[in-house]
Amino acid sequence: MPQQKDIVKIAIQMPGAYPQLIQLDQKKPLSAVIKEVCDGWNLPGSDNYALQYADGVQMYITESVSRQHVSTDVTFAQEFISRDGHLLLVKIVEDSNDNVIMTHTLTGFMELMDHGIVSWENLSSVFIKKIAGFVNAKSTDASIQQVCLDILESMVLSSHSLFLHVKQEITMERLIAHLQVTNQQIQTKAMALLMALLQTAGDSDRKDMFDFLTKKSVRQYIYKNIIHSSGSVQDEMAHYLYVLQSVTLNLQEPRMRTPLDCCSQEQRDILHGLRQAAFETESENSLSHERRRSLCAKEFRKLGFSNNSNPGQDLSRTPPGLLALDTMYYFAARYPDAYSRFVLENSSREDKHECPFARSSIQLTLILCEILRIGEPPSETGSDYHPIFFSQDRLMEELFCVCIQLLNKTWKEMRATQEDFDKVMQVVREQITRTLSSKPTSLELFKNKVNALNYSEILKLRQTERLHQEETLAPPVLELKERLKPELLELIRQQRLNRLCQGTMFRKISSRRRQDKLWYCRLSPNHKMLHYGDVEEDTENPPIETLQEKIPVADIKGLLTGKDCPHMKENKGKQNKVLDLAFSITYDVEEYSLNFIAPSRTDFCLWTDGLSVLLGREMSSESMRSELEILLSMEIKLRLLDLENVPIPDNAPVVPKPPSNFNFCYDFSQTEQ
Repeated sequence: MPQQKDIVKIAIQMPGAYPQLIQLDQKKPLSAVIKEVCDGWNLPGSDNYALQYADGVQMYITESVSRQHVSTDVTFAQEFISRDGHLLLVKIVEDSNDNVIMTHTLTGFMELMDHGIVSWENLSSVFIKKIAGFVNAKSTDASIQQVCLDILESMVLSSHSLFLHVKQEITMERLIAHLQVTNQQIQTKAMALLMALLQTAGDSDRKDMFDFLTKKSVRQYIYKNIIHSSGSVQDEMAHYLYVLQSVTLNLQEPRMRTPLDCCSQEQRDILHGLRQAAFETESENSLSHERRRSLCAKEFRKLGFSNNSNPGQDLSRTPPGLLALDTMYYFAARYPDAYSRFVLENSSREDKHECPFARSSIQLTLILCEILRIGEPPSETGSDYHPIFFSQDRLMEELFCVCIQLLNKTWKEMRATQEDFDKVMQVVREQITRTLSSKPTSLELFKNKVNALNYSEILKLRQTERLHQEETLAPPVLELKERLKPELLELIRQQRLNRLCQGTMFRKISSRRRQDKLWYCRLSPNHKMLHYGDVEEDTENPPIETLQEKIPVADIKGLLTGKDCPHMKENKGKQNKVLDLAFSITYDVEEYSLNFIAPSRTDFCLWTDGLSVLLGREMSSESMRSELEILLSMEIKLRLLDLENVPIPDNAPVVPKPPSNFNFCYDFSQTEQ
């Protein structure tokens, strides 16, 4: 007798027969159980029957019922297909005209094909034409159209030959019409088929399809009637909007991966067009070859090209390649006033403080390519689309036009020099990324938001996130951080003193700019003397012996900054422009002072920190705080590498009690033998 735990009572029902309550022996083969049930109803041919769950998901039960496992419908599908059941469904579709029968047949066929047992390649042309006919028809049952769109999508994605067949049969006009219905299921399935066609198409076919979509104003319809509809965008539709965005932006990839060809007259003309649009020059035809060449090189340098004699070399790097040339030319042609203002404003600044238009544009184009993921194939699960994409025909170019002006604004806010170029670009990347993450729905809204997110706001956000990150760190990690601080602060102190030993070129303030003089100041290697003296403009890193004046560090009494400096009180006219770059040291019982105007905010922070170290004070600049956080973060990550994915307890584990005796040892000599 079997044990009681192997026996379960179950009810079995069949249409037209009284239900049976049986005691199921789980150790018996499933075929034997089915035969006993069939015998109870006097049914011949038990091999033609199977058990199926009546409640919940009505799956068929396999032989593994004795182990409480349930298979999916693939069991039925395999048996059905092995008996050519799928061919019967195809035949019904080809011959039937009854809508009810057609709906159930197509639904069953699609569910059957989803198992991947039968290849889509085996379908007849008659079947494909019939399915496409349902999609092309103007008045067909919605349930039939929905499943037909589903079937065609699977065909297109399965092989290129089926893509060509479906593309030939389907009418793009009707497919787009399905996007414009109120039925969300039809809308979604039509979008799915459209994305399948776009992704599978070759470059030429894809371009033709995009041209047709543009002609039919599909983007505008999606923006108005899907994204801004009364209901929220469903997950499946969000995925297809993301795919459409990705495939469209990837049309820029060939230009992004193509370097400028210096032999191309068209590309050279565009480069010279940028130069001529920025500067009003005398007629170049009347100039000699050498004079014209010199003038072009000078103006290309003002435009911000690194290689001013051959600016095409700046565009040889891919990415962004020719796409950077396209964005610059679009900005100059679409917004000529803004373009001229950018170039002329920066060409009138000191060389060190000018924001180079060309260099900035090339790097900004690369940043936008990375943010918009141009060149990356769409993910199968992605759904992160930008509503702003559907509000503009030329999103890449229009974003560039907004962001290049933002870059110039941020450059001025940071009082940046050429040395700060990478730092400025990091801030601009963060401004763009943060703004796009808020999902602005129009270019104007993006423009307002990104300009409101100025440099000071970025610093505040970084500080807030840093504090939040610290709050989430485990107490032992916070303790480690505090222990590391003194060592890292000492590292920063030494760096500041080394920087003072290298020295810096400063400019004297005067009422007339042309009479400004340069002077150099540096700390002696033994950190006991501050040497300084006037120098010529082309002097670089003058030897300490050439600096005639000096102040003993021991005589320095104080460090003043900003409006407290004597030269800020004396030169009130220039005060606002350089207030945050001004600092002074007082010496000889504070009767005398040496006054500085730092070339940049970075130099200001380095010098005020270094002088504070010499005076035995704490460093307090924003650069010091930023560098300390970076060093702490890196050091902690290195220290915790071996503890990755290991939870760190808030408190140290309890030390176990010592053993009752210590009568044990380990004989290493025996191990070696």
